[in-house]
Amino acid sequence: MGKRKKTMQERRGGESQFNAVQVKTRYIRIAPRKLRVVADVVRGMHVGEAMTMLQFMPKRGAKILLKTLRSAVAAAENKGTISMEAAYISKISVDQGPALKRWVPRARGMASPIKKFLSHLTVELSDE
Repeated sequence: MGKRKKTMQERRGGESQFNAVQVKTRYIRIAPRKLRVVADVVRGMHVGEAMTMLQFMPKRGAKILLKTLRSAVAAAENKGTISMEAAYISKISVDQGPALKRWVPRARGMASPIKKFLSHLTVELSDE
């Protein structure tokens, strides 16, 4: 018989020290630098406080982040490992996705390129 393959958790060093739920939203049609402004405000906050903050924030990225945060809360409740009273945003990152390339007509028959950036959002909830 051959050797048993190690699981991903065994390769990383055994059991994790805390419970965490990670949720990703990919290919969001908003520039990463605009979404990072909102992400920086709620990083490290407790979940309830962050949701309240996002509901009243006048930025377009706040609605997107709120939707992802609600999805993370639902995943944590479904998993049953994190109590919502102690849950906080342990990690939040905004990465650049692919760019949509468009052209705008200019004078004398020329065209100028326009890049419309996409974002990938990762939210991780933890209770410790």
